[in-house]
Amino acid sequence: MATITKKELIDRMAEQLNCKRVTVKKVVQRFLDEIVDELGRGNRLEFRDFGVFESKQRAARMAQNPKTGERVPVPGRRTVKFKVGRLMKQRMQQASAAAAAAADGQTVATKS
Repeated sequence: MATITKKELIDRMAEQLNCKRVTVKKVVQRFLDEIVDELGRGNRLEFRDFGVFESKQRAARMAQNPKTGERVPVPGRRTVKFKVGRLMKQRMQQASAAAAAAADGQTVATKS
């Protein structure tokens, strides 16, 4: 599994769209900034077929220090939850099935 950076995505998009890299970089960064701003305001962002970003409040709780066994309070905090959309879920299932089929093919080829 490879890690794709924002820079690599921007380069790929600039090439596909035949646009300047600087322009694509500004658009992508502004888009990400807007997501962060809206989540910071407590808003829900829904991108059809992709997924939903929601800001959630985690409750305060008690935790335990694994070294000392001491119980320590953990304050509540805001976090982001992402729920996968229909199209992304389908693509992930297809990728998973393809990977499983490839693994089965390698296993069969190795056994013979």
